[in-house]
Amino acid sequence: MTLDGTALPRFDADAFGRELCGDLRSDHAGETGAVAIYMGMLAISRDKQLREFALTHLKTEQKHLALLDAWLPHTCRSRLLPLWHLSGWLLGATAAVGGRRFGYITVSAVETFVIDHCEKQLPDAPEGVQALLRNLQQDEAHHQQDAEQRAGDSTGRTSAKLWSNIVWHGSALAVSLARII
Repeated sequence: MTLDGTALPRFDADAFGRELCGDLRSDHAGETGAVAIYMGMLAISRDKQLREFALTHLKTEQKHLALLDAWLPHTCRSRLLPLWHLSGWLLGATAAVGGRRFGYITVSAVETFVIDHCEKQLPDAPEGVQALLRNLQQDEAHHQQDAEQRAGDSTGRTSAKLWSNIVWHGSALAVSLARII
């Protein structure tokens, strides 16, 4: 299996160890949630710009999820995937109800968390897994930058900072749970 021409290592839970398997489980759960965020936005929003944004980034997240679905054994996936799907969908739908800028602020907050989450995994990951994480991280950084640019000066508002903090802590809780369940 390859990612942009880079061969992924054979998945070996014993060789990867408990910590890395937990991280990869949380990454898969996160991609499940990311796909659902954009699906929630699309289900609720009628705003043409937000829908185009969501459709564009949804395609990337679907590729990430398909890759992890093909690589990660079922036994190493979170047993809470329906919860991650539901919570992602609700987050996306809530963001869409709040309007275009609120949608962008939400995606920026999520992706800021994801970029940091990937960065923390890199030092202990084998080379092939590092390549995967860097590739995912690069795409997520693009999503974050696009969302932040579209949100404009809205990201500096107190309400946006508060919402971003809520999203950050919710994401951190989800990662903690997905690592073990």
